[in-house]
Amino acid sequence: MAAKIEDYALIGDCQTAALVDKRGSIDWLCWPTFSSEACFARILGTDENGYWKIAPCEGEWKTTRKYREHTLIVETVFDCGEGAVRLTDFMAVRGRNSDVVRIVEGIRGTVRMRMELCLRFDYGRTVPWVRRVQDGIRAIAGPNLAILRGTVPTHGENLKTLAEFPVTQGDRECFTLTHGLSHEDDPEPINIDQAFKDAENFWQEWSGRLQYAGKYREIVERSLITLKALTYLPTGGVVAAVTTSLPEIIGGVRNWDYRYCWLRDTTFTLLALANAGCHDEAVAWQDWLLRALAGSPEQVQILYGLRGERQLPEWVVDWLPGYGSSRPVRVGNAAAAQMQLDIYGEMLDCFFHAQHKMGRHTEDDFRVLVLLLKHLETIWQEPDQGIWEVRGEPQQFTYSKMMAWVAFDRAVLIAEQMQYAADIEKWKQIRDAIHQQICEKGFNTRKNSFVRAYGSNELDASLLLMPLLGFLPGTDPRVQSTVEAIHRELMPDGLVLRYNTSKVNDGLPPGEGVFLACSFWMVSSLKAIGREEEARELFEHLLTLTNDLGLLSEEYDPKEKRMVGNFPQAFSHIALVNAAFDLEDGVGVRKRARRQVQR
Repeated sequence: MAAKIEDYALIGDCQTAALVDKRGSIDWLCWPTFSSEACFARILGTDENGYWKIAPCEGEWKTTRKYREHTLIVETVFDCGEGAVRLTDFMAVRGRNSDVVRIVEGIRGTVRMRMELCLRFDYGRTVPWVRRVQDGIRAIAGPNLAILRGTVPTHGENLKTLAEFPVTQGDRECFTLTHGLSHEDDPEPINIDQAFKDAENFWQEWSGRLQYAGKYREIVERSLITLKALTYLPTGGVVAAVTTSLPEIIGGVRNWDYRYCWLRDTTFTLLALANAGCHDEAVAWQDWLLRALAGSPEQVQILYGLRGERQLPEWVVDWLPGYGSSRPVRVGNAAAAQMQLDIYGEMLDCFFHAQHKMGRHTEDDFRVLVLLLKHLETIWQEPDQGIWEVRGEPQQFTYSKMMAWVAFDRAVLIAEQMQYAADIEKWKQIRDAIHQQICEKGFNTRKNSFVRAYGSNELDASLLLMPLLGFLPGTDPRVQSTVEAIHRELMPDGLVLRYNTSKVNDGLPPGEGVFLACSFWMVSSLKAIGREEEARELFEHLLTLTNDLGLLSEEYDPKEKRMVGNFPQAFSHIALVNAAFDLEDGVGVRKRARRQVQR
């Protein structure tokens, strides 16, 4: 079985990323982009599905690891009786091709090391043709090409490329693996020392621009570096995670492909980046959103590909057994075809905050939003699949209605503040009608709480966003009792479930971990209702759930005390950053609920 999810480190070049475990094995890499086919898929299968491992040949050893300060360069130290070596892993700043660089350095004594490369293109299925080239090998399979170059001799064995070599104190051996296209000329070798320097400078210069200086600077910086690594640099799109089908419960079927860009994350992403001073990334994200929205309002999707692609058909990779035998392994995401009302509120809120935080808005942009609102006028009363993309029947989800309210509310504010010609009175009427409907149908007087859907008795963690969105203030008794109800019913282990899967029919078998983003929402909600000490205690508890490198997955299994779900998860890190800012009271921090016009 692959390593525990929390045992992986992330390296990347802002167009794709790899996961390397504590044992020195790269078990996941999609080339040349995040959503391309994987050439290392061991994390979802076995050794035969592809990996690249560098570790001591034999015996017992202990490992420690860390990121070099302010970078995405990971250093793993293997310490054994004979000596100690350091393995440095990173991806070079992307040029024409993508390069993974691995450097082995002797620290103490002499350690015999082993390098094993098992390339398997097409999600771990296709064994490439391999031939020897100067200083390494050339592997091709269909359009894919990978060239391994190293400073030690290699040989083939059992459809793998191997090398064994001693490393003594002061020694340094290097390997690079470069992706290319099989019909083009082979990529030129890179200068490893220059590649290391460039990568270190790239990340240190970028992280040096961050504007958060609070108590949680280190973990906020790590989360923002992770978000930067999850950004597809050519377009500005931010992928939800670099993996597909890491299960929400080990052995379960809730396994999804997260290598795409979700509109659900829009405003939280923008605010996390903008509040931290990542202006260029925030602008690029908004530009990506504008391009993705191009087309008929009726055709707006909840998620898109890295470049804004719309066709993301879902299929099962039936030759992969799944992480911890968690089947099926899925590629693509059928949720792209779902209707979710919340995305309209996300889009309007994003442009509203872009105007106020970054002064970024044009009337042409507003006219695009007007078309979306005209469509929303006709559909806001319909049931949908909701923020959690349920695979059961559509319902009248309270959060979906609340985000429809956000859409009209922010449209009114933009039009009034920018003095744009618009049907403001009509929008106000719809906004107020939605607000009244939610308060009447979404609030369960017997539970003294807002509930998941109209007529339901069940709770949903998305309701924690009510005060954060400005729908009702944290001082409202209904908000306070809702937060308390969620705290009481959806936090059985001190962390927040999205909803109770054993009581809700969402079209799937019950069972999943606690959703880490929701737990950070609870931090912000507790602060909003005046329970700041509890909020800070929960936040600091959540920080103990990051791995040794400060990374978070989508969910956490409190009984098994391990991470579950796709990794690293942008939504978790975005929620962490925003919760950290919510715990601050700085005047420069923009909160989602902040509204420039009171009604």
